[in-house]
This record gives sequence, structure tokens and C-alpha cells, in this order.
Amino acid sequence: MNVAEAIRVLKENGYKYTGKREELLKFFAKNERYLTAKDVQQGLKGMYPNLSFDTIYRNLSLFQQLGILEATELDNEKHFRIACSKEEHHHHFICLECGKTKEIKTCPMFALDENFDGFSIAGHKFEVYGYCPECQKT
Repeated sequence: MNVAEAIRVLKENGYKYTGKREELLKFFAKNERYLTAKDVQQGLKGMYPNLSFDTIYRNLSLFQQLGILEATELDNEKHFRIACSKEEHHHHFICLECGKTKEIKTCPMFALDENFDGFSIAGHKFEVYGYCPECQKT
């Protein structure tokens, strides 16, 4: 998802466009990795020195609810990233050091389908954690 698409989703759902929201979205689009609310606060403090942690977290939660951001939990803390294309089903490898992601094109649910006979699955999430090549060097 890009910033223009994200702003469109906000407006279509009755939420106001603000410059701060746009900058927050640009920050995620530029970084293309999982970030914490604290990462966002640090990244935007030069532009918005008084931007509160609560304001950031409320917007991140809203963006997740609207499908603009994806979320995962690492080290007991919620991390967010700009949503990938909704056209293609996939999962992620997530670097535990830098938060970079790599798409996993295959889905393990296909192999598990037979184990859920009679169940109705509403959704699933599959993530693999480790270290990217750059972080392994350090």
C-alpha cells in the first residue's frame, strides 16, 4: 500500500486527513519494515517535537484496524509496518534485529487443511523470525 491509497482508505472510512497522519504514513512507506510506536516518535520528533506517544499509538491502532498497517508482536511489544498488497496472499520472514521483512509466497495452511475437517477457519497468520544477511554480519 502506498501513502495515497492509505489516505483514500482513511477518507472513505470517514476519518480526517491531517498533515501529521500523512507524515506518519510516509515514515512507514519509507522504512518498509516493522516499527514500534517509539521508533515512529523518534523518527518524527524533528518535524513534530511535541507529538505524544498516545497520539501516535492511537493512529497506529486506527491504521491497523483499517488495514493500512499490519502488526505483529516482538519482544512483548507491538510492531507495525505498511500493509502489503492485498491482492496476493503471503506471509513474512521478520528480522529480529532490524525489523526488515521478506515475503514468503507459500502458505502452510494448504498442508494443514486436512487437520481442520469440520472447522471453519476465519483467518491465519504465519511469521518466521530470524536474522537477515546484513544483521548476521554484525
